[in-house]
Amino acid sequence: MSDANSALITRFYQAFQRLDAEAMIACYSDDIIFSDQAFGTLRGKDAGDMWRMLTTRAKGFSLTFDSVSADERRGAAHWVATYLFSQTGRSVVNDIQARFVFRDGKICEHHDSFDLWRWSRQALGTTGLLLGWTPMLQGKVRQQALKGLRAFQGGR
Repeated sequence: MSDANSALITRFYQAFQRLDAEAMIACYSDDIIFSDQAFGTLRGKDAGDMWRMLTTRAKGFSLTFDSVSADERRGAAHWVATYLFSQTGRSVVNDIQARFVFRDGKICEHHDSFDLWRWSRQALGTTGLLLGWTPMLQGKVRQQALKGLRAFQGGR
């Protein structure tokens, strides 16, 4: 089972490299729980729509991944996404550690972890440098990410 789960993670990131949200979402269970510092916790359809939104809006995008590991229940990977942040046009290199939980041949939990202050310095420039470490700005980033997701969902 560990080989199958490692292959599942690899399939997920290969689809992400192609910006193929539907293939990414096919790796998830219907009741997926996703979390990261930008969006907080998303469940089910919201997690899938997040990937749809991010892949359709991606500019200057590339992705590498490595250190894929898995056993029967859990997995992990390291990935780096490079892209232009749409709100500022600034280039971002986001270095992310991912953890997964598997059930019935699918990913049922996906937790990404990255340095939000490092991300905000790149994406927001001086504002991110000065305030990116504060709970206030981190809350604002999460609020904007969710607002963007809700607008994307409303426009479909």
